[in-house]
Amino acid sequence: MFVSFFPRPKLFFISAILWAALAMTLWYSFASELYGSPGPGVVGVANFWSARSLWFDLYFAVFVGIFTAFWMWFAPHPWTWWSIPGSALILFATYFQVLVSVAINAWYGPFYDMIQAALARTRVVTFEEFFGHLATFAGIALVAVIVGVLTRFFVKHYIFRWRTAMNDFYVANWPRLRTIEGASQRVQEDTMRFAQISEGLGVNFISAILTLIAFLPVLNRLSSNISELPLVGAIPYPLVTAAIVWSIFGTGLLALIGIKLPGIEFFNQRVEAAYRKELVLGEDNAERADPPTLKELFTNVRRNYFRLYLNYVYFDVGRIVYLQTDQVFPYILLAPSIIAGKLTLGPLNQILSAFREVRGSFQYLINSWSTIVDLISVYKRLRGFEAMIAGAPLAAIEHVKEPAGI
Repeated sequence: MFVSFFPRPKLFFISAILWAALAMTLWYSFASELYGSPGPGVVGVANFWSARSLWFDLYFAVFVGIFTAFWMWFAPHPWTWWSIPGSALILFATYFQVLVSVAINAWYGPFYDMIQAALARTRVVTFEEFFGHLATFAGIALVAVIVGVLTRFFVKHYIFRWRTAMNDFYVANWPRLRTIEGASQRVQEDTMRFAQISEGLGVNFISAILTLIAFLPVLNRLSSNISELPLVGAIPYPLVTAAIVWSIFGTGLLALIGIKLPGIEFFNQRVEAAYRKELVLGEDNAERADPPTLKELFTNVRRNYFRLYLNYVYFDVGRIVYLQTDQVFPYILLAPSIIAGKLTLGPLNQILSAFREVRGSFQYLINSWSTIVDLISVYKRLRGFEAMIAGAPLAAIEHVKEPAGI
């Protein structure tokens, strides 16, 4: 899964984490201040090509170039250009999208304060001022659209290259792999699903980390007028603390009630593969795919799906209740400050936006749990291939007849 696309995966990922940690340490220690700072009150697309932003782009490219050159020398690999610079480009695009969110958050303040002033008639708001703010937003949105479209196009190619690397690796070992249950499906379908899901989850995880880095200081600064929270009263860093506690609670809750789902998804793929294989064999052999056999195989498919649906009932109950409560949670936290009139509309929307970003980052597992379940089931199936190639015994789940669930 990884060795086909990345050079010496374990060492590679460890070195990538350490290299990224070094780059971030140097950046936040002194490098970020070498070419100016964003400065307060800067709103609009100018943020994207300020001296500091361009300096970061160059800084990022230099560190990626050094890292790529080292691995091309240390462990040459046919997919190096896609696995290292390609991954770095996706990482940079993810960072840029976080910058877009920060720029939009900064735009909220003056725009909604203008709206409040116009509605309350506390000052004159002209058409030029109103549409000037909208033009600023349009500029930010245009940049976001262009970068988003180009990124999605590149990511599609990246995923297919990863699938190609896995496909070539497994096809080269096909004589040893062909006897395992659902071998054709694992090569044809699971490789694509694994690359696609891994890339999506990886990008979302990195986005969550970068969003936290970008928005935690913003949320902390914006919450300076929040002196206390309902029930708990005054505490240090009130909104940041509340976002962390609330997100940990939701993550733990859904992880607990969804713990059996990966195994059931694995068995879903097994029974589907058995049913599909019999149908394929029946195309060329009249003695295969007879109605009694197909009925028995489809009964297994139905039983496993019904088991999956039943397990998803209580998972969805917990998830939907939590996410619906999550919509009003920030208003509950801000209730004392709103009622006391300590916030205007602009800062209120900035706080809600920043809180939503921070909370969403901490809720990465909540938002991705169903996808993670799917990834784990695909991973278990491809691990069977890896065991066959290495001559190791298959995982215990390969020998289990029924999944552990309701």
